[in-house]
Amino acid sequence: MNPLDQSFTDKLYAAYEANPKFAAMENAISHHGLLTSLEKRTAAVKNTPVFSLDLTKDKVSNQKASGRCWMFAALNTFRHKMLADFQLEEFELSQAHTFFWDKYEKSNWFLEQILATADQDLTSRKVRFLLDTPQQDGGQWDMVVALFEKYGVVPKSAYPESVSSSASAELNQILNKLLRQDAQILRDLTSEGADTAALQAKKEELLQEIFNFLAMNLGLPPRTFEFSYRDKENHYHSEKDLTPQAFYQKYVALKLEDYVSIINAPTADKPYGKSYTVDMLGNVVGSRAVRYLNVEMDRLKELAIAQMQAGETVWFGSDVGQSSNRKAGIMAEGMHDFTSSMDIELIQDKAGRLDYSESLMTHAMVLAGVDLDENGKARKWKVENSWGEKVGDKGYFVASDAWMDQYTYQIVVRKEYLTAAELAAYEAEPTVLAPWDPMGALAKQSAVYE
Repeated sequence: MNPLDQSFTDKLYAAYEANPKFAAMENAISHHGLLTSLEKRTAAVKNTPVFSLDLTKDKVSNQKASGRCWMFAALNTFRHKMLADFQLEEFELSQAHTFFWDKYEKSNWFLEQILATADQDLTSRKVRFLLDTPQQDGGQWDMVVALFEKYGVVPKSAYPESVSSSASAELNQILNKLLRQDAQILRDLTSEGADTAALQAKKEELLQEIFNFLAMNLGLPPRTFEFSYRDKENHYHSEKDLTPQAFYQKYVALKLEDYVSIINAPTADKPYGKSYTVDMLGNVVGSRAVRYLNVEMDRLKELAIAQMQAGETVWFGSDVGQSSNRKAGIMAEGMHDFTSSMDIELIQDKAGRLDYSESLMTHAMVLAGVDLDENGKARKWKVENSWGEKVGDKGYFVASDAWMDQYTYQIVVRKEYLTAAELAAYEAEPTVLAPWDPMGALAKQSAVYE
């Protein structure tokens, strides 16, 4: 290995001091910050929040200090349908209800994975992967489908937010502490020769403790509830003794098996036109596995546009922090000028960013509109976020089409928009990706977005 000597550092000093532009940038950045100093005015000019296809202006939701974006995005797509179907002025489904059952199911999933890997050394990569993050707030489309199919949904009025759902850091810290302790208990029992029945009995005992912990933090989920509302014409409606499953069937009434996940991952290990799943990724044991069809980006956008032209918003996953201005609600590729200001060239392509851990799916949102040119091609996209109304245009963001190309990785659309060949490829036996593949990254997110 080659150490850095003083003569080399002296050359760096001399080169920096010889360029007056660097001193000017040093002054600007030290006073105003890096990205603010480098942001191009044209990013805002080219990405005004006006769209030729605009599906909704409903009030945005707020996931606050939690990583529940994938739930919010799914429930927001349902909410738009309910607002239209039942002529509601304002309405939200309970994200906390889905959150409770996800934590409960993820705990069981983790303990089952611990039992399945009990014959492996603690130092094995899979065991370390499990113990590094027993559970977090993140998830994938197929995981939220599993929760809706098993537990239904409820209005926010029937199961409101709590401190621990809106700010989940403390809950996650203690739940993961419990799960790692439980993992040690189960692995120790396994090494002592406990049989399957004894291990399952102990697991159920541990899950009672976890269920109690979740209920005390989030509230005990309702078995039945009353749903009352007034529509836009001020007509009163009320229904008693609804179960979460019955509420979903009556008020949401979407066949979730009709939807599929489409990704764009242009890496060498994921040829287009093939289906993929991620090892050890899930929440509800026994539910359908996470599955994606990998397509070229132009096709992914065609599918998203087709669904929006039919009047339905689109769940999508992206790397939201890349090339973006959160406060302004603008996501635009190249919005920061590193080249002329700092002589830095950022040339890594989408595949390289995935391969070298520079980018991955970090956030799920909703495509709520698109601005199309005379040829039907997208110029910019309307994005419904879940960060409240204080960012963007009352919570709505604008994504340039070039940003979509570079940082969007997944959409969820109805099967009917796929060709017969694409549907057959989706339904074929999937290639299994490693647990740490970037296409599974959204399920490990715990970032705070408040």
